[in-house]
Amino acid sequence: MRIVQADTLVPEFFRAAPRPDSRLVQEIVADVRRTGDRALRAWTFRYDGVDVPRPRVPEEDIRAAAAGLDADLAGAMKTAAANIRSFAELQLRGCRDFEAEVNEGVFCGQRVVPVDRAGIYVPGGRYPLFSSLLMGVVPAQVAGVGEIYVCTPPSRQGGVHPVILAAAHMLGIDAIFRVGGVQAVAAMAYGTETVPRADAIAGPGNRFVSLAKREVYGDAGIDMTAGPSEILIVADETADPGIVAADLLAQAEHDDDAVPVLVTDSPDFALAVRKELEAQIAELETRPTAGKSLEANGLIVLVGALEEAVPMADRKAPEHLELQGKRAESLAPRFRHFGSLFIGRSAAEVLGDYASGINHTLPTGSSARFFSGLSVRNFLKFQTTLRVETRSPGLEKIARAARIMAEAEGLAGHAAAARRRIR
Repeated sequence: MRIVQADTLVPEFFRAAPRPDSRLVQEIVADVRRTGDRALRAWTFRYDGVDVPRPRVPEEDIRAAAAGLDADLAGAMKTAAANIRSFAELQLRGCRDFEAEVNEGVFCGQRVVPVDRAGIYVPGGRYPLFSSLLMGVVPAQVAGVGEIYVCTPPSRQGGVHPVILAAAHMLGIDAIFRVGGVQAVAAMAYGTETVPRADAIAGPGNRFVSLAKREVYGDAGIDMTAGPSEILIVADETADPGIVAADLLAQAEHDDDAVPVLVTDSPDFALAVRKELEAQIAELETRPTAGKSLEANGLIVLVGALEEAVPMADRKAPEHLELQGKRAESLAPRFRHFGSLFIGRSAAEVLGDYASGINHTLPTGSSARFFSGLSVRNFLKFQTTLRVETRSPGLEKIARAARIMAEAEGLAGHAAAARRRIR
């Protein structure tokens, strides 16, 4: 990883990765919308190299995968799912119905209602990311979504990795479709003869999946449009260079475009971390990918004082923000923009990825300035209600205000409708 001074960072450091040309994405989405399963089959053959005449995975395949799941892995999945569920239930407590009297006789309210159907996208190309299935399905279940199904890319043999099937079975999901990429997002947004139309689409994917979400937004709800994975670690000389290096590598191995960054006020610590990276990557099975992302996107940024990392991190708004060293807890409240925050030596980002309970589907590319990570809220609608008692003082007050405002805007019909409510 290159070591650079903070004042030499170019503006591109704070910008999202460039988007690929969206014309192909638009073509695929339009084709799926127009021809349904026929388009799914054609685009799957073109990009996944396999012919899948029937997208839905047979239930016997799902049951067989569940029966063959390693016991230790099954236990780990259950632990993770239980923690994800507990955290989602805590989030749900803040999403409640209410009605309050805002003026005498005027009652404003909120109803929280789950969507009817959710489609969960689970990446399955380079790695079978069954953890993303847990992160998507469990919050949808806690939200009360009535129907949940999964789309995931097929293997070269035309099936779905058994561990993904087993994870779905554990959560009671039996509708799994062997389709990935742009065509999967389009199928979820518009429906086909086989894949039902979803009201909400959630789950991580590559940049083409993100572009597809952007393309269908408005016809279906989406969680976010995420890009390459990121981590920004802020650490001083008291942090463990071996742990920091391990966390950088854990992020770097995601893909060639991953963005691992360390910000420190200690040149000696920067060198120690770089030495650890060299030693650890030599033993890493995923070193070809991790090495490429470290070389292309990895940075160690030197600042004069650790406080300088706060505005830098807020401007970057990283997907994962990790604070290491003796000042981790005292600095934590000062950061505002991030997908998830990991505070202290033991709060490894990898724990958030899998088993702690917080969700790992997070905004990237500085979009954490305005997007939140995946949660129960992505599967809920917040509806407002108004109930007004006839001839109440509050009615007189708000109807008169509405009439005056409508007349000022030149909307005579609005003014007349308000006037008819006034005695």
